[in-house]
Amino acid sequence: MPTTLVLASSSSYRRELLTRLQLPFVTAAPDIDESRLADESAQAMVARLAWQKAAALATQYPQALIIGSDQCAVLGEQILGKPLTHEQARQQLQASSGRIVEFLTGLCLLDSQTQSFQLEVIPFQVEFRELQAAEIENYLLREQPYDCAGSFKSEGLGISLFNRMHGDDPTALIGLPLIRLAAMLRKQGYLIPSAV
Repeated sequence: MPTTLVLASSSSYRRELLTRLQLPFVTAAPDIDESRLADESAQAMVARLAWQKAAALATQYPQALIIGSDQCAVLGEQILGKPLTHEQARQQLQASSGRIVEFLTGLCLLDSQTQSFQLEVIPFQVEFRELQAAEIENYLLREQPYDCAGSFKSEGLGISLFNRMHGDDPTALIGLPLIRLAAMLRKQGYLIPSAV
């Protein structure tokens, strides 16, 4: 069994999530182009990027299990990225008001020694309630979720924007589906909860 567990991400959200499994790991930022390919579906994009993020670190960590993850939010036919600005976040939340946004999270666990990998896309849906302009403004000023796809933090005040959520793994919404990841790690021989 590879001894090193590597999270191929610079995301503080994913790092915090992975600590919940109480396994030793290191993080490294993969250097890849995350642009969407022409005519690529959202599902295909997150699967490809999750694998590419893990594969990008295989040479640097030749005897490791490398975790790659990528997420996008889909509203109708539109992919919602990270808003980055207050105005973009306002537009995203206005567009999401009263509608269902589907989050797709690609998850890859790559054994860099054998080049074998497990790859899945985990869906999670959020149904927004009808949001008033003042609510959107107040929320954005309080939580400033400009680095979050969909313009909210479900683990914080963002939960107040929803009517309901639907999915098998609530951590998928934050960016790293721990239920599926734990299953993948067990398949690779990791005992979770760990005795270490």
